[in-house]
Amino acid sequence: MRINDVLRNKGNQVVTIRSDATVGDLVDLLGEHGIGAVVVVDDPEAPAPVGIVSERDVVRRLRDGGVDYLASPVAQIMTTDVLTCQPDDEIEGVARQLTEHRIRHLPVLADGRLAGIVSIGDVVKQRMDELQAERDHLTTYIQG
Repeated sequence: MRINDVLRNKGNQVVTIRSDATVGDLVDLLGEHGIGAVVVVDDPEAPAPVGIVSERDVVRRLRDGGVDYLASPVAQIMTTDVLTCQPDDEIEGVARQLTEHRIRHLPVLADGRLAGIVSIGDVVKQRMDELQAERDHLTTYIQG
């Protein structure tokens, strides 16, 4: 299975924010969409990510800087070294990348443009669906 299969099942919608938006705006966006991370894109004409920011980033900064940090720009807390994957990448390789780097979200780029986002939960769900399909197939085969 490939990342394309995950995106086909979950969709390719990606919530983005600009790096000059406030952390408070980010918190609103995370809550509004019920998500754990947002891709930072500054140029909507060429939406390659300039960063990614998660709820973990927010919590850690709030712990260190207090609620006044909500007025700070997203650029101050985002990760700028963004790991990505491609639509044709194998799910196993992406799962390994998420695990090795201890991250939960990975933007998907196609031809340098943002094409989706996958989470560790998406990868696990896809793998569980595969295992269930294999189990069903084997059960049918055995029962004749």
